Amino acid sequence: MRRPRPHRPAPAGPPVELFIEAMGGEGDGVAAGGVYVPFSLQGERVRATGGGERRELLEVLQASPDRVTPPCPHFGVCGGCALQHWAHAPYLAWKAERLRVTLARQHLDTEILPAYAAPPESRRRFALHARRGSREAARAGYKARKSWDLVDVAVCPISDRGLQAAIPALKRLAAPLFEHPKSAPTLHTTLTATGLDVDISGVEAKSGGLSADARMQVAERAAEADLARVTIGGEVAYLARMPQVRLGPAVVSLPPGAFLQATPGAEAAMSAFVAEAAQGASRIADLYCGVGTFTFRLAQIGQVHAADFAAEAVGALTSALASAPGLHGVTAEARDLVRRPVLAEELKKTDVAVFDPPRAGAAEQAAELARSGVARVIGVSCNPATFARDARTLVDAGFRLERVLPVDQFLWSTHIELVGVFSR
Repeated sequence: MRRPRPHRPAPAGPPVELFIEAMGGEGDGVAAGGVYVPFSLQGERVRATGGGERRELLEVLQASPDRVTPPCPHFGVCGGCALQHWAHAPYLAWKAERLRVTLARQHLDTEILPAYAAPPESRRRFALHARRGSREAARAGYKARKSWDLVDVAVCPISDRGLQAAIPALKRLAAPLFEHPKSAPTLHTTLTATGLDVDISGVEAKSGGLSADARMQVAERAAEADLARVTIGGEVAYLARMPQVRLGPAVVSLPPGAFLQATPGAEAAMSAFVAEAAQGASRIADLYCGVGTFTFRLAQIGQVHAADFAAEAVGALTSALASAPGLHGVTAEARDLVRRPVLAEELKKTDVAVFDPPRAGAAEQAAELARSGVARVIGVSCNPATFARDARTLVDAGFRLERVLPVDQFLWSTHIELVGVFSR
């Protein structure tokens, strides 16, 4: 059997002048012949280099009126943001149009509401990749664009100022983590009501993990920075106080690595939208509930049964019930909703079902919702393509997709999220 030949980029020719006719699905400008130029905008005349269908921008010869000055000094080198050069209104309209096109591919036509847009400096979590630096401070930042190289960041204008201010302390925290040459730590950092929660992955463990001395240094530097908690591979390395967040009427203590919506504002907007759509229900299913992003707010409306594959998240949700008196009642279970979705027969007395799956979607659970007698379904998604697939299953079973709220909480990326409301 012949081995496949490795991909080789098309040979680069001399720089060429191109007119950008449209914006592609990943935020690149598109010229005639399907040539993509990153960091260009529709209507611009640019000079680009490279070969094949993907080029690199050399110079903007005639700028679009929608071009703005990027606010981040790392933009263009850092692989995090793709669209800081685009004015906010057309950028947001482009995201909503991409969502409409994605739904249309599944022949779904619905009302698309004005998008919720997260402002700068609003993200409460980021993941800093660390590389060996000095004994006092590691290098830390984001992956470079189209590379495994590291951009050693000093600021990050999408992130909360509390996270930005912590970058020097996080670099100090990471310095003792390189005892093994294969260690490539990532510091998953979340800003909570009680301080920063840092969950570290990528520390080589086969050799026995960190030495006692290195762990002591991590704890000392966490204390210097007044971090709430540091975990390494999910195990506690330092704990001053439990990281906590308020979700509606409840205060939740987070398990290590717990999922939260990226911005508190988006979480509030999505929760309000979900709660409004669930009004009048007496029994509600909250599927893929996590630590209770929607559960506690829904329990102010009716009785809730919550389910999620992550037992730690369900445990945190259950423990938080005591902090939220006056709820209509919550039951919760750890359950793999792919291998064991909540069946239509189990949903007989359910009025409203909410599902908020990972990027892969909820194909198996959507099939059971389609078979059920549930009157209203609310879908929350970080992936419009899998949402559209699951929506098609529901619509084919007699549901109507009434309206969709686009949610832009990953500012200046090509990513768009949504909440959709279905009724029989």
